[in-house]
Amino acid sequence: MTYEINNITFSYPDKKVLDGLSLTIERGKFYGFIGPNGCGKSTFLDLLANHRRPDSGRIRLNDRDLADISKRELSSLVALVPQDFYINFPFTAKEVVMMGRYPHIPRFSRPSAEDVRVVAEIMEKTGTLEFTDRYITELSGGERQRVVIARAIAQDTPYLFLDEATSNLDINHALALLNIAKQGTEKGDKTVLAVMQDINLAALFCDELVFMDQGRVAGSGAVGDILTPQMLFSVFNIDAKVYFESYTDANQVVFRRGAHV
Repeated sequence: MTYEINNITFSYPDKKVLDGLSLTIERGKFYGFIGPNGCGKSTFLDLLANHRRPDSGRIRLNDRDLADISKRELSSLVALVPQDFYINFPFTAKEVVMMGRYPHIPRFSRPSAEDVRVVAEIMEKTGTLEFTDRYITELSGGERQRVVIARAIAQDTPYLFLDEATSNLDINHALALLNIAKQGTEKGDKTVLAVMQDINLAALFCDELVFMDQGRVAGSGAVGDILTPQMLFSVFNIDAKVYFESYTDANQVVFRRGAHV
């Protein structure tokens, strides 16, 4: 199952956000999307989730036009953790996570014993079991984000989209949840697309990095090939050192004060 994105454009009323973007997303990999604020990363994920439609160009999923796939079918293929998630109705954390099971529940039916088991297992794995009966409106921003991520994992889709999903999390929970996502790709049954601001976390977990700038792909490829001082300077206008860190078994980036040019 592969995403094929061909020459898509998208504009808001006052700004063109994506401008002739083309990319192929291969199955079973962890992709990190890196780029300056406003370069179109979040909009790109919204288009792949069919929450928005491109002004021009084509998006195909498994040799089918994305526009031809029903919302219900797509919900069994793609789970999205949005950058901003807001619910002003007092659902409990368990009820929010159970929402992820709806694509697997026949219409007009109640959650099965299997759905209940899956939700409990995922809430335990994501460290959200302690919030089971607490209202989502009463949780802190980081706690609420963990519940939303648990909901997406409970959806059990081949594609998991993370739009700055760990930005509100402390490093302990960020590592734990990224590890869960990574394990899915290592088994070969998940593909993860993550918009990330932390370049070192992206280098640690991702197989491929996609650098975006001004609505286009500035460069993409395996982390070891594409994460270079030249690419960071081109996209962010900063001086940086990239080196292999044996402790993390991954490339890492370091900066100096005054590195911004």
